[in-house]
Amino acid sequence: MARDAIPILLYHSVTDTPALGIRGFETSPATFSRHLDRVVAGGFTSLTVTQLVAHLRAGGGSLPERPLVITFDDGWADFAGAAEAMADRGLTSTLYVTTGWLGESGFLQPAELPALVAMGMEIGAHSHSHPQLDTLPLRRARPEITEPRRRLEDLLQSEVPSYAYPHGYSSAAVRRLVREAGYTSGAAVKNSLSSAADDLYNLARLTVLPTTTDAVLDQWLAGTGAPVAPYRERLRTKGWRIARRGRSRLGLPV
Repeated sequence: MARDAIPILLYHSVTDTPALGIRGFETSPATFSRHLDRVVAGGFTSLTVTQLVAHLRAGGGSLPERPLVITFDDGWADFAGAAEAMADRGLTSTLYVTTGWLGESGFLQPAELPALVAMGMEIGAHSHSHPQLDTLPLRRARPEITEPRRRLEDLLQSEVPSYAYPHGYSSAAVRRLVREAGYTSGAAVKNSLSSAADDLYNLARLTVLPTTTDAVLDQWLAGTGAPVAPYRERLRTKGWRIARRGRSRLGLPV
């Protein structure tokens, strides 16, 4: 594994029949099982995001030799089966839940979350309505950050310290709100490898798609095949944020 590179994998839905809203971001159960078997065979130690952050805040010296983080966004109902597949192999993950979708068709029921925690999975927050936070006025972005934590902590009766930005989008102001809300981390996307030097409120993740081959996954697990964060934000990323904000202010879809 490349020195300092830490793969944080991002999955969404594990299914052969994806809902329209997630099509193109799903992983088949057979492929997911194959991925997990490769993780186990590679001798990786899976960590939740909060466990990873604890190691990094302590300087990173206590990290296992081959750390890996598996994350899921949104809270699709099929995560229950994915969690069983991980638990059967002694693996853990962090599930980022969009609280406004809980109980809706195709998504997890609120009553399922405590059982997932009992299986060793971490539950994190992923906003309430899944907006592009960096296009919103801060007065509207703030409740999308604070409200899901309150709801999840009421449900789980335990602390919820992890947050993931919907669509992977954030800004310095949004990240500041996440810190002020009491979260200890914020997960972005970036399609890059994380590292011991990564920004804990802008953690890089690698999106697993139906087109992600085993060869690509093997590269990521080896700490290669993608940039390693942190690095300066690309001009293209800044330009895209400005364009999305402009469309949002005009009432156009972003």
